[in-house]
Amino acid sequence: MEKILQQALEHGKKYTHLGKSAGYIPELQKVPATDLGIYIETLEGNAYGVGDYEKKFTIQSISKVLVLTLALMDNGPDKVFEKVGMEATGDPFNSIVKLELKSLQKPLNPMINAGAIATTSLIGGKDGTEQIERIVEFARLVSGNASIGINEAVYKSEAQTGDRNRSLAYFMKSCGVILEDVEALIHVYFKQCAMEMTCKDLARIGALYSNNGICLETGKQIIPKSITRMVTAIMTTCGLYDASGEFAVKVGVPAKSGVGGGILATVPNKLGIGVYGPALDEKGNSTGGIKMLSYLSDALELSIF
Repeated sequence: MEKILQQALEHGKKYTHLGKSAGYIPELQKVPATDLGIYIETLEGNAYGVGDYEKKFTIQSISKVLVLTLALMDNGPDKVFEKVGMEATGDPFNSIVKLELKSLQKPLNPMINAGAIATTSLIGGKDGTEQIERIVEFARLVSGNASIGINEAVYKSEAQTGDRNRSLAYFMKSCGVILEDVEALIHVYFKQCAMEMTCKDLARIGALYSNNGICLETGKQIIPKSITRMVTAIMTTCGLYDASGEFAVKVGVPAKSGVGGGILATVPNKLGIGVYGPALDEKGNSTGGIKMLSYLSDALELSIF
């Protein structure tokens, strides 16, 4: 396995020069675009990693997987999917177009920014402080890493430049999708995106979803099986933004990317994968990371299709 991972890493390195770090969040521009790492955890408890797999990075949109899961646990699927749909989109992750054109004016799915902001509004808590505390605690629980926290510099950078996300939130409030104070809500969203993890953390989370929500170490059901199935289904159809269809064909596993360069992947009943590669393509996905996952999927026959 280590040999295959090393080969996947070398393959991915050939493509990092084709991308660049996220430019619209100033703090993320400081990250070396040549970083690349991958880590795997199997349901048998075996773990393997190569490259920059221990380097911390902000998970950005990967947080949408955790927040959707927590929102479903807090509210149940009926209430969540009254606020946000479950259909794929061919538009960029931060597009407002479908909100304006769809008659229901609710976001198409929880993996685009508008849908994620609406989902965050459903997290239980008396205020934004309690909401983000619950999100961080949940991230610690599912990753098994009690030290996970928020990168304050990245959070502040996003808060200062995130006008597109604010506009999405205000539009949804005008349509009644969001009822909460927009500024308080949007800061919860910026903070969840600025949570820091490593490939190891992502692989552990992927393994949890792969194991139907059951913790590998304790055997405890952390997430209900029905919810893990819903979330991984949405990851399969919507997790790579408007490149989700191509990813399903070429890699074929449930996954979620983030503009920090991370990718969380889960192979049902087999293993979890964490990837880090901050050089992004034009759709916001890691260039080297996707190539590593494609190589790995072929080598290990991981595709669920």
